[in-house]
Amino acid sequence: MTTAGKRRDGAVTTFTKKAARATANRLRAYGSAREPEGFDLDDVPTADIALYFADTPHKLYQLSQWLPVFEARTDMRTIVVVRYVETYNELLGRTSLKVLLVPRYEVLMALYDRADFHAVVYVNNGWTNFQSLSFQQAVHVHVNHGESDKICMVSNQAKAYDKVFVAGEAAVRRHAAALAWFDPAHLVRVGRPQLDLQVPPVVGPFDGMTITYAPTWEGEDEANNYTSVDRYGPRIVAAALAQPSARVIYKPHPRVASTKDAGVARGHAEIVDLVRSAAAADPARGHAVLLNADVLGVIRSTDLMIADVSSVSLDHLYLRPDAPLALTDRRTNRARLLEDAPVAAGAHVIDETSIGTLDQALASMVSHDSMRETRNGLRDLYFDSLAPGQSTVRFWQELERAMHEHDQALRELSRLRVVDDVAEDRR
Repeated sequence: MTTAGKRRDGAVTTFTKKAARATANRLRAYGSAREPEGFDLDDVPTADIALYFADTPHKLYQLSQWLPVFEARTDMRTIVVVRYVETYNELLGRTSLKVLLVPRYEVLMALYDRADFHAVVYVNNGWTNFQSLSFQQAVHVHVNHGESDKICMVSNQAKAYDKVFVAGEAAVRRHAAALAWFDPAHLVRVGRPQLDLQVPPVVGPFDGMTITYAPTWEGEDEANNYTSVDRYGPRIVAAALAQPSARVIYKPHPRVASTKDAGVARGHAEIVDLVRSAAAADPARGHAVLLNADVLGVIRSTDLMIADVSSVSLDHLYLRPDAPLALTDRRTNRARLLEDAPVAAGAHVIDETSIGTLDQALASMVSHDSMRETRNGLRDLYFDSLAPGQSTVRFWQELERAMHEHDQALRELSRLRVVDDVAEDRR
């Protein structure tokens, strides 16, 4: 699909780097910051898609997983739009996509108008998404940043977007269970394109079994807290290290290492100590703490995954349905876990009633994997029975369809909001 010609004419005003420089100048009081290049509204390149990200770098993992998907589609032009100078600086050299820093709302609207975007894509529910949503002439598509049974994956904010792309039937049911007055016609099942990426293994070959413990962080509040690091983490790692000839990998969520939660911080430190001490005592086993590795590359080398309710457990389900899965439940409520996270039906559940015998359970999961067929069925439930490569195809088909149908609908409107100028005193 090629970019349509400009839809609108009018006075064009130049954004002469002032907003970006003002932000950078403020940051210099607190430390060094590279001054980003501004852009000229009189010479904005046309593009099909704005990939919008309005958060600071600590949430960049939400955007980063989508960058290769958009980079690979060279005939569909995408511009990354960010609102913080720190985020802009972090992205320099990390993507082949053009990145623009747009701190001010009025400049954002002028940019959208000049660039002639047909779609704006959102990877989270940041509060300034709603500034971007005021742009009338593009379809607004929410794609989230993973497939997970966490409650935060279903937000009332979903009602604001024209389309919400989800992985499969499990996500459709999740929205029906959690949202009142939500039109399910807004949901579009596209699988998970990131799982089609050829991410190389992070660790080398190993003759024995590789057990990975990949917990999530504690979330913004208790309702969204699914981490096992504080409740079970050290005991999980101790049980894994007790498996004869096994290699143990600790790959926590990026926000675990920087947590402000005292219990999670203590658990994380103890886990790191356990793994590094074991690695020093027996270097041949290859135990490792991987704080910054791509978890998809870790999964490809994993023979047994221990994870929380998170995208990791479902990514493992898709990529390695033949490899056993253990799922933690910090609340020790099996009925609620099975209702909220169907993947638990194909996993060994770790809670207060089972953590004491985990070392025996891990050995049994490998020698007598009785849940393989269940996991295959759950894989279809979560990912719409899509084979590797098919998610990417469906994602682009559905995004192009949404862009085309929205463009058609615009032609039926009698009132269009056009940004003609950006006042001099606001630049």
